[in-house]
Formats: sequence, C-alpha cells, structure tokens
Amino acid sequence: MLILAAAAALAGGAHAQQPAAVTPGSGETATAPQAGAPPPGSAAANPTAQAAPAATADAPAPAAVADPMKNDDGSPRMVATPGIGQPTDRVVDLQEQFTPTGREAKAFHNNILMPVIVAISLLVLFLLGYVAFRFREKANPVPSKTSHNTVIEVIWTAAPVLILAAIAVPSIGLLARQFKPAPDNAVTLKAIGNQWFWSYEYPDYGGVSVTANMLKEKEDVGPGQRFRTAADGPRLLAVDNRIVLPVNRPIRLITTASDVIHSWAMPAFWVKLDAVPGRLNETSFTIEKPGLYFGQCSELCGARHAYMPIAVEAVSQAQFDQWIRAKGGTLPSAAQAAAPTSAVIPQPGADTADATSNASNAADGPVVNATEAASPSTQRATGNGGGVGNVDQ
Repeated sequence: MLILAAAAALAGGAHAQQPAAVTPGSGETATAPQAGAPPPGSAAANPTAQAAPAATADAPAPAAVADPMKNDDGSPRMVATPGIGQPTDRVVDLQEQFTPTGREAKAFHNNILMPVIVAISLLVLFLLGYVAFRFREKANPVPSKTSHNTVIEVIWTAAPVLILAAIAVPSIGLLARQFKPAPDNAVTLKAIGNQWFWSYEYPDYGGVSVTANMLKEKEDVGPGQRFRTAADGPRLLAVDNRIVLPVNRPIRLITTASDVIHSWAMPAFWVKLDAVPGRLNETSFTIEKPGLYFGQCSELCGARHAYMPIAVEAVSQAQFDQWIRAKGGTLPSAAQAAAPTSAVIPQPGADTADATSNASNAADGPVVNATEAASPSTQRATGNGGGVGNVDQ
C-alpha cells in the first residue's frame, strides 16, 4: 500500500509540472521545472508582486504646465516699460516706488531731507560770504578781541540738535518698518550671491530654484548662443531667468552668499540687503503693481561686479501659482500658508542641509571644474565667465 501511494503521488506531480507547449518559430525555449518548485503564477513563485496583470495600457503622462511668463517661441511675455523699474537717462530723482516702504521713504527724502539740506547749505553759504565780506581786512582794520558770545554759542549748539531730532523721529520709524519681520503668509525668496551671478530658491514651494545670469549683446556671443533682445530689458540689466513674485502679498527676502560679500538691491522696491557668506540677512516688502523691475549687485564683489543684474517680474497670484507649477514646484495648502514655517534655511557650505537647501537636487545642478582640485581660497578666479547658466559667455 505504501508503494502504491508513493507511485500515485509521483505520477500526479509529474502531470502538474508538465512544461507548456512552445509554438514553433516563436524563439522561446521550453525549460523543465525544478523539483519542488512552486506552481507558476502562484504567490510563492512571484513574491514581489501581488498579482500578475494580464495586460495594462500605458498610463498617460501628466500634461506639462505652460510657463505663463513666456510666449510659445520662448521669448519673455512681459516687456520693460520705459521709466518704470529701471534707470532713466537725464532724470535727477529717485526711481518711482512700488512698495509702501519705498513710497514713504521717497516722500521722506523729497519732503524733509532735501528741504533741510538745501536750507542748511544756503545758510552756510550766506554766512561764509558775510564773514568774508564783513570782516575783511580793508573793512575791518582793527579786529575785535571778543572771544565768546553766549547767544551765538547757544544757537549753533541748539539748532543742530533740534534739526537732528526732527529728522530722527520719522527716520527711526521708517527704519523699523523697513526691517519689520514678514508675516506668516509671506512668500519666502532666498537669494544667493555668487561670483558673478545670482541663484534663487523658493523654500515654501517644493524647493523651486532658479539661476540668473546677465544676457550679453549679440556681438559678444558665439553662434547659437542666446543674446539680449529688446524684450529682455535694457543693456547690462537683462537676465536669462527672471524672478517671479506675486503682487499685494508680503515677500520675505533672505540673502546670503557662497564666496564674497554681495548686495541684493532693487531701487524700485527700496530694498538693498547685503549677502554675506555664512550669514542670513532678512527683510520684507510688498509689491503693489505688476510689472518688470531691474536691480543690480550693489557691493564690490570682484572683477565682474558690474555684471550681476536682477530682474523681477511682479504678477498676479494666479500667474505666480501657474509659474510655480511650470517649474515643478508644489503649492502649499491653506493651512501651511497661514502657519509659520519651522524649517531652517541653511547657509551655503553648511555641514547639514534640509528641504530648503535643494540638497536632493544637487546631482541635477551644474558642476564647474569637477576634475580639478579644490582651491584653498574661497575667492573664485576672476577669469570665471560669469554664471553656471552662461558660463561660456
């Protein structure tokens, strides 16, 4: 009985593990099953998959979000307006301001500082002329021996004190408002100065990063390279990648640098903030009107200091959100936008990094002279062609 049972079991296993038939000419080869192998298609035979689908069609790829800042041919959609957000030839005045702090500061300059400066200058000029004429040797052959005059001494001591006090009251208030911390719903823009270009990060929007280099003139670039056009902006101020910010929403600007001291300056916003290696400086502002605005690095940072322009496109909130999606970023939820962020924005060269440093995207970034040994100095060579975007220009 034992012998008959074993023979029946062997016969049934051999029948279950018969190889599948092979179609002639198909190029497939039949293989004999291994002894003790699980049945094909079972969970034991395919432990990494729950079930083998019969046939699935390729899922359609998500549609790319169009960049609202560019036309179909890649040219910028927003063009500069003469006299707005840029220097104007033969104009002796501050640029028109498009932030509340800027408008207040310009009014303070034009309505208080300038009249006081003009009045003091005219008074000093009058006193110099009067003394030179009244007390000249011919008109005053016998000079007075008076060495003190109490009334005059009180006047020239008290008058400057009163003038400085009158200036200090609005000046201190303006300074406090200029560096008032941004509210929790502000858009954070991190600007990093490099020799000699700017790189930007949006920590609140999935780590969107942008590198901006100055666009050269047509005669200064080689064949096939991008050059400045009238749509890009004025000479020495146009960049290949503009920064996009929403209007009527607070902006938290954080600056730092990777090599030497730079300065992020936007005259139309009344913003000038130094970018210091190893430090984070912060200010805030709110853009009141859509438009294209230009600025520059305002700190002597090396041989190509004059070729670090800044271009900001101020757009509506809807256009800003679409631009973020086009750049591969994510929009924060309403709760996240209203809540204060606890993320620490690391400085360039920090030992540790977090989500705001784009550390996960380091492999996607440009590598300059990767095969050369690192220089012991933090000062980059003055022969650097500019930025990582147009390094050959």
